[in-house]
Amino acid sequence: MNIILVGLLRPFSILYGWITTFRNLLFDWGIKSSKSFDLPIINVGNITVGGTGKSPHVEYLIRLLQPHYSLATLSRGYGRKTKGYLLANPHSTAEDLGDEPMQFYQKFGHQISVAVSEKRVLGVSELITGVHPEVIVLDDAFQHRAIKPSLNIVLIDFQRPIFHDFPFPAGRLRENRVGLKRADIVIVSKCPDNFGKAQQQGFIQKLKPYLNPTSRVFFSTIQYGEVTSCIDDWVLQIPQKVVLVSGIAQPQLFEKYARDTFEIIENVTFPDHYSYTRADVEKILLILEKAELGAKGVLMTEKDMVKIKPLLVDFPDKQHLFYYLPIQIGFDVNQKKQFDELILNHCQMYVS
Repeated sequence: MNIILVGLLRPFSILYGWITTFRNLLFDWGIKSSKSFDLPIINVGNITVGGTGKSPHVEYLIRLLQPHYSLATLSRGYGRKTKGYLLANPHSTAEDLGDEPMQFYQKFGHQISVAVSEKRVLGVSELITGVHPEVIVLDDAFQHRAIKPSLNIVLIDFQRPIFHDFPFPAGRLRENRVGLKRADIVIVSKCPDNFGKAQQQGFIQKLKPYLNPTSRVFFSTIQYGEVTSCIDDWVLQIPQKVVLVSGIAQPQLFEKYARDTFEIIENVTFPDHYSYTRADVEKILLILEKAELGAKGVLMTEKDMVKIKPLLVDFPDKQHLFYYLPIQIGFDVNQKKQFDELILNHCQMYVS
């Protein structure tokens, strides 16, 4: 966004910030109520609009907690074509659940319960009475003040930290920076691999005016896995040339990794949470077919895969051309130990 446009939108940002701050004060003063529950409810949320890497952080928590507790995840289900509370089952699709909950279900559905509900209090109540989880991980409920998580984890994108940002519409903040004081844990996501201790401390100093004194700050990186076939979950021959496909909020890191690793035929981007159609697959295949000969394919994010994969049944002789790139998050050794212990100890207080 250019400087002139930001300047023109700043009055609207100030107004939006006042409105969100006043709304938060109504909850803080008890005029509007927040419901808490007698089990650990860990929220992974944003103070910015999309693109901070919530899904891989939720998956990190699933991998950490599932061996120890009966676990459920609850999301709003952004972009789904259903309403109300819905518990994922073997017949569920991304249209039923939304792309991110569907991704959780495909990866972990045999180990955990995955549910969606735009009303989080209702969703948690349904999970408690229906599947009796010991721990619930909430996906993106930091501004959903009707529910009071036992632990609030807020992600900040290293590439666009809140101290350089403004509330919507001049910036990407969902509320004023002071809202970060509600966070128990702040994770600065998408950090470079060489982001050292001195740089971390400098970043924390800039965050301090907006942090609760008891908040813990961690730094995570994106780690890419092996290129995987959308159909067979294994790769016979990794393509050298790819049509890059993404429908995510901040595709820059994915695009950079792909450019460094593959020869890009064309980069095809769609809006975040985009609902793919058969015509989109045909368009992507046409681009691929016009490319020069060689080992070539379509490479997408895992989030996009869960929506494109069901469409590939109409292209049985082309399914082998579609691949995705899974991602995970990582901490350095010391921070991983501290973070894991913090989460496990928090849950143990409730369950013991």
